[in-house]
Amino acid sequence: MHVAVAHYPASAGHATGMLAVARELEARGARVSPAGGGSGGRFADRLGYDEAVPTRVDFIGDYRNGGGLADVLTGSLPDSARRVRDVYRWLRRENPDALVTDDAFAAMAAPMARVPLYVCTHSAPGLYDDPVERAGAWTRTAYQVAAARDFLFPAVWPPGDADPMGVSRVPPLALDADAPAVGDPDVVMVPSTYSDELDAVADGLRENGRRVTVVGGADWEPVASLLPTLRAANLVVCPDYSTVMGAAVAGTPTLIYPCTSEQRGVARLAARATGFRTVTSPDEVVAAAADPPDPPAFENGAGVVADAVLS
Repeated sequence: MHVAVAHYPASAGHATGMLAVARELEARGARVSPAGGGSGGRFADRLGYDEAVPTRVDFIGDYRNGGGLADVLTGSLPDSARRVRDVYRWLRRENPDALVTDDAFAAMAAPMARVPLYVCTHSAPGLYDDPVERAGAWTRTAYQVAAARDFLFPAVWPPGDADPMGVSRVPPLALDADAPAVGDPDVVMVPSTYSDELDAVADGLRENGRRVTVVGGADWEPVASLLPTLRAANLVVCPDYSTVMGAAVAGTPTLIYPCTSEQRGVARLAARATGFRTVTSPDEVVAAAADPPDPPAFENGAGVVADAVLS
C-alpha cells in the first residue's frame, strides 16, 4: 500500500506527529511519501525522508504577530489557496492509495485528487478561547469529519465535551526513533515559537538546584527523536501539545506553561489527566517542580493510527 503523509508547516510538532505515523506505516510494509515543509522539515531530513514542500501557511503567526485579520487576508489566505494547489499536484503525481494528514489544506486537496483521506489531529473548537480561532477550528473540524474516512483524534485527556462529534479517539502520538538523550536531563524544557517567559523559568529552576536541559528553538540542531530525552528526564516543562504527547508516551510528569489560545485549551484539558499540571508563572513552575504530578502512562498512538489507515 502507498500512503501519502502530510504535516502542517507551522511548527516542528506537527511534523513529528505525522513522521511518527509514517514510520509506523513503513514498519507495517507500506510505502510512504511525505510532504509538509516548515521547521518540521529538519526532522524529516534527520530520518532520511525527502519530503515535498508545498507553499507554507501560518495563520496563527500572521494573526498573533502581524496586523491581525489584515495580515491573514493578505498573507495566509492567498497562501492557503497555493498550498491546496501544491498538495493537489503532489497527490496527482504520487497517486497514493490514501492520505493521512493533520493539515487542513491537504485535507481539502485530497478529495479533489480523489485520494481517500484520513485526518489525524487534536485541533478542535473546544481548545480555543479566541473567537476567530474558534470559528476557524469549527469550520475545519466540520469539513474534515465530513470529508475523511476517519478522523483520528489523539488525546491525553478523558473523553468529554471538548471532543468533536464523529471523531475516533486514539492515544497520543510520539516519534520513536534511535537518538541519544540530549544533555544530562533532570528537567527538560521545550519552548515553542510563542513562549516568551521560559528563559526566566529555566533561571528560577537552576537557582533552586535543578539541572535544566533546554531543547528546541531556531538555532537548535535537532535529533531524530526527543523521546529518549523525555524518558531520561524527571520532569518536562513545555507549552505545546506535541511535547505533552511525547511526555505522555515517555511516562514523564509534565508542567504545561501555555502561551497561545490553543495551548491554554490543551492545558485546561490535559490537567484532568494523571501526569500533567498547568502553570502560569516562573514562581509557579519552581513550586510545582518540587511537588510534581504522578507519572503518566500512555500507549503510543502512532501505531494505532497506522493500523486504522491500513485497515
